Amino acid sequence: MSTPGSLDLPEGARRTTVATSRGAFAALEARPAAGPRELGTALLVPGYTGSKEDFLAILGELAAAGRRVIAIDMRGQYQTAGPDDPDAYDPAELGKDIAALAAATETTHLLGHSFGGLVVREAILGGYAPGSVTLLSSGPAALSGPRAEELHTFLNHVDGVPGPALAAEIAEVWHASSKPQAVAAGVPGEIVAFLEERMLANNPTALVTMATHLLKADDKTADLAARQIPAFVLYGEDDNAWPATQQADMAERLSAEQTCIPGAGHNPNVEAPATTAHALTAFWEKIEGPGR
Repeated sequence: MSTPGSLDLPEGARRTTVATSRGAFAALEARPAAGPRELGTALLVPGYTGSKEDFLAILGELAAAGRRVIAIDMRGQYQTAGPDDPDAYDPAELGKDIAALAAATETTHLLGHSFGGLVVREAILGGYAPGSVTLLSSGPAALSGPRAEELHTFLNHVDGVPGPALAAEIAEVWHASSKPQAVAAGVPGEIVAFLEERMLANNPTALVTMATHLLKADDKTADLAARQIPAFVLYGEDDNAWPATQQADMAERLSAEQTCIPGAGHNPNVEAPATTAHALTAFWEKIEGPGR
């Protein structure tokens, strides 16, 4: 899971709720401290078991460049409510949510991290056309390798568990496995407490359904390329979800710009925030053109 290094809000950021035609979504919004400039709004979509807080380390720097930045919890994630209906968490349905969020916030630049990248891809394939799309540590198709094995283990643990008992099973996984791992890794107590609150606040059906889709996602790179949206593929060289080589190949197939961040893993937004924010700002400003 993505683990923020700090829960402090950067200057100019606030917690808010974005009302859309598909419901309300919990969000973090950051604006330039020195006042607005003519730069397009960026919408940041987190990955599986993630949340808007995954972007805390880059929100301030992105906003300081002169743009409004909004990070959200998807449907069923952390502080955004979601129904106990597996169909509600199909990536195509989640993509419709993102399109509605983009319309409500007048988004120009769309970014999806990990599973969020698969979701923003669905938003675009469903007809939404942003000014640009960034796939951050996100691959072309189903998850493989160690991360996939973790999801298989989780799904096997909850297989056959009836809906009303699912929350208790997820809590058991947290206390027996995920929490001890975080503590052993030296994660500060206040961050562990946040991770626990977030994990147990997620809609259980959402967690199971999103995991299932991560393990069976089709490769739709050619379909996304056909939409001809300016694209950026940004990833860490030590990503243990989708290998860096796989993401580089996806970037070539998309005719996208790409940046590999040295020393970073699956969460460059946390592990190398300054480099990540700089790369994003440079790409977005290039898309917007001179004089903006």
